[in-house]
Amino acid sequence: MIKKGLLIVISGPSGTGKGTVCKALLEQNKFWISVSATTRAPRKGELDGENYYFITKENFLERIHKEDFLEYAEVYGNYYGTPKSNVLEKLDKGEDVILEIDIQGALKVKENYPDGVFIFILPPSMEELKKRITNRGTETEESLMTRFKSAYKEINFVSKYNYAVVNDTVEEAVKKIECIIAAERCRVDRIKNTIFDSKEGLIHEQLYD
Repeated sequence: MIKKGLLIVISGPSGTGKGTVCKALLEQNKFWISVSATTRAPRKGELDGENYYFITKENFLERIHKEDFLEYAEVYGNYYGTPKSNVLEKLDKGEDVILEIDIQGALKVKENYPDGVFIFILPPSMEELKKRITNRGTETEESLMTRFKSAYKEINFVSKYNYAVVNDTVEEAVKKIECIIAAERCRVDRIKNTIFDSKEGLIHEQLYD
């Protein structure tokens, strides 16, 4: 039987570099990353269907009514959501899925899918976080202050996650996440059924919960 894939949820405050970490993680591993839908306008260089599915607010609300999202949230006046069918299909096929989403969304996924692996990305310091947000060059002074104040509050949600990874350098953060995933695959409570082969003296894993 096919082992069910792992749902790996990665999030953290704005400016922690979670997007960069996820990109590096995907370059080195065979994970499938879920593309979220959003009502916000694309930033420079972002592509529809690759970075996000950019849709209208009317379309988004219609899909909420149809229960098409694994989770959704309103952040800074815009909606973000994870299409449900794509994620569940990949997990059922035994593929590991990465969700890079905001904290509100991650906590909703945890309610609906508690078997997921929830990883919180932290900055080396709040001063470094402020520097990273400022260096983006995409925010107004007002939005910078809003994001930084929100980051202070969001740090407190780290206790809701299974793991915390400090993004001091991308390389080290990726190594830590890879170790977390390897350990999760070995967890006994993820093995639902085993078969003991009396001839070979082996225990064969059948599937994950």
